[in-house]
Amino acid sequence: MKRTPLQSLVLYAAVVLAVVLILFPVYWLLVTALSTTAELTVLPPNFWPEVPQVQTFSRVWAERPIPTWLLNSTLAALGSVSLSMVISVLAGYALSRFSVRGSQSMGIFILTAKMLPATLLVIPLFAIFRQIGLIGSLWSLVIAHSTLIIPFTTWMLKGYFDTIPRELEQAAMVDGCSPLGAMFRVVLPISTPGLAATSLYAFVLSWADYAYARTFLVNAPESWTANLGITTMRGEYTTEWNEVAAAAVFVAIPIVLIYIFLERYLVGGLTAGAEK
Repeated sequence: MKRTPLQSLVLYAAVVLAVVLILFPVYWLLVTALSTTAELTVLPPNFWPEVPQVQTFSRVWAERPIPTWLLNSTLAALGSVSLSMVISVLAGYALSRFSVRGSQSMGIFILTAKMLPATLLVIPLFAIFRQIGLIGSLWSLVIAHSTLIIPFTTWMLKGYFDTIPRELEQAAMVDGCSPLGAMFRVVLPISTPGLAATSLYAFVLSWADYAYARTFLVNAPESWTANLGITTMRGEYTTEWNEVAAAAVFVAIPIVLIYIFLERYLVGGLTAGAEK
């Protein structure tokens, strides 16, 4: 059905409004980082500083252990993604391909586990990690984040595997592949878009965590992640919000770069789903 000019105008206006609402927080973060402390307290607020304070970024980078925080966040996120994807791929494939007694109930149980709030698991995980000596270690974050990531990624991959015809694996097994070999040689290569989207979700979830890092790493400054480190920049009486915003920009850059790298896979996944 062809849209009328009025409908097109309304549609484009809605799209522009949505883009503005999404990008305005990013814009305001940059404005805050480039402004002076005095400019941040004036009313009405300035939507662009008179003299952008670019040196704020170099000062924050030099005075704060931003590289260490980013490295710790990266290690925790990569560890969580690696552990979660290995388990989720195998579990999702098993739920998709093998019909055993209780498989449907197991799938519902996994989905229900995703609904549990992170704060509900903090206390039992803290007790376990304290007994085995992981408090203050990045391994505590890797394991804790995996408990949140695995239920959703398993269910997400299970749904993606369901869209792949079983005939492809049957043909591979006729040629001599085992079921596991067919999964690695046939299913996973054509599941790249789904794996990329799932990995991106897992990485962002781990990268954005604060509650677990605040609980398990508060007494280990050398293991602080970026989100936990930024909270320490808030002073007791005054806070240099431009420096906090500059540090937040450094924390956001890796996510933007990862999205740019995985964008073609995400778009490919949408296209594949449309064709199927």
